[in-house]
Amino acid sequence: MIKKDWHPADIIAALHKRGTSMAAVSREAGLASSTLANALSRPWPKGEWLIARALNVHPAKIWPSRYEEEGELRQPKDPLPVRGRL
Repeated sequence: MIKKDWHPADIIAALHKRGTSMAAVSREAGLASSTLANALSRPWPKGEWLIARALNVHPAKIWPSRYEEEGELRQPKDPLPVRGRL
């Protein structure tokens, strides 16, 4: 069975049920209030972890398409080269 990512509205609703918001979680992390919304539309591990921590779940539960079965972050299909490292 293929698990689907949570809909962004469901993530926002879950945060509201816990008495917080995307903006509040973002500000608590020292980010601009709208920055955390980036994790809703594209992979951003730091943002995913901040949201997941606020919901008391692992990010893989919210975004299974972004994580392996073991909860490890999926690698991009075409990783970018690392510059400046030997």
